[in-house]
Amino acid sequence: MDPRTPSAETVVADVRPGEYGAKVIAVEPGGAEFVPLRERHGSPVQLLWTWLSPNLEFATVFLGVLATGIIGLSFPQAALAILLGTGLGAFSHGVLSSRGPQYGVPQMVLSRIAFGWFGNALPAGLNAVIAGIGWFAVNSVSGALALNSLTGVPSWLCLLVVVGLQILIAFYGHNLVQAFERYAAPVLGIIFAVACVMTFVKADYSAAGTGAGIGGFLIIVGATFGYAAGWNPYAADYTRYLPPDVSKLRTGLSAGLGVFLSCTILELAGAASTSIVTGAGLNPTTAFTSHLGTVVGDLTLLAIALGAVAANAINIYSGSLSFTAMGFHIPLRAARAITAAAFGVLGLIVALLGLNDISSYENFLLVISYWIGPWLGVVFADWYVRRGHRVDGFLFDRQHRPYAGWIAMVVGIVLSVWLFADQALYTGLVPTAVPQFGDVAFFAGFLIAGALYLVLFRTQRGKEPEDAVLMTPGGRADGDVLTGER
Repeated sequence: MDPRTPSAETVVADVRPGEYGAKVIAVEPGGAEFVPLRERHGSPVQLLWTWLSPNLEFATVFLGVLATGIIGLSFPQAALAILLGTGLGAFSHGVLSSRGPQYGVPQMVLSRIAFGWFGNALPAGLNAVIAGIGWFAVNSVSGALALNSLTGVPSWLCLLVVVGLQILIAFYGHNLVQAFERYAAPVLGIIFAVACVMTFVKADYSAAGTGAGIGGFLIIVGATFGYAAGWNPYAADYTRYLPPDVSKLRTGLSAGLGVFLSCTILELAGAASTSIVTGAGLNPTTAFTSHLGTVVGDLTLLAIALGAVAANAINIYSGSLSFTAMGFHIPLRAARAITAAAFGVLGLIVALLGLNDISSYENFLLVISYWIGPWLGVVFADWYVRRGHRVDGFLFDRQHRPYAGWIAMVVGIVLSVWLFADQALYTGLVPTAVPQFGDVAFFAGFLIAGALYLVLFRTQRGKEPEDAVLMTPGGRADGDVLTGER
């Protein structure tokens, strides 16, 4: 280390303003600031329903349909790919969720440790656009189509109803989002449980896809991983209000299990459903429910609409947090709430444009992992190389400007897509030369970015303090309470 560079520094935190506590019908103040200890509440078990509800929706089912109905995997092939991809994505989600109570900040603020104050605009900006607009539009369309099938009301009007409810929940903020997911979970769980059982009983497993090679298998592993890992950039958003002394294991297990159970069961049901009905001439939600009978079919359509709201309440809330985590100074007490409303309007416009062309969402579901893989590679590599050091002060250090994170992520994205992507819009060099290879861009991006970060980190080491302690504005080193790490 340069002898002029101190080995440690202290940084004053940006503390979330106002009083909020456990109030549900109250607009959450502030944006992506540190949650003060007096505001902490809740228990890890709440994460189970927080992550069950948003996956009990049609986008999850569609991944299973994609596996057998479009890629052509047999049901056993699809089941193995789903278990592998979803299991990996749920595991990483649990690991990231476990850090929230210690640090008291959203996931995209935690990302500043590896990317720096300004470099973090890359992952935070991508997450804001993809979560607050992209995923919001995908789920809004599936919810609107389900409501249209159920009621016969014009699709555009159904879309307005679904979007309006989503924006309202996200506008109020964290506690209302958590409460909605909690009460939606048993309703969605019971309805989808009945629908899935009926689907599994009626399915012809020998006809659900004729079988595909390793390429098709890897595409579904990547797609299901991307879907589960799509929640990873939100992980700490829903654990940052927990007391800092809660169990890491219980926190991570509850979050990861919620993602794994909901995604796995519905994706398997989607894979099985393609052997029952082709859905020719029907919108996708109607095709999935056509074999369930009138009562269960209608309840399932209602659940699909409700599940879209559950997913998008989280998407737009976390999208708005990611935007405020980009480092923009928004001097408004309701900065996050106003941002959520703005993203909701933009998402509505995108959804309206794609309301009659849901086929375009297949590519979106597959490419979602292309940026998350390299981002995860950097985050986990940084976590490893900084072990034993105090890092909470880097969360709000505007002079923390490492270059290793954003360079490794950009290189990871470019190389993995250029070499390994296998999409309708673009086919990489490897799948072009060996078509049966499939799409492993996510895994390649994770490894490339992580390995490059380990190399680049050494070149930047010694140019800034290795330890940074977080202080509250009053001068207290709350970092000892937050992290307990050295």
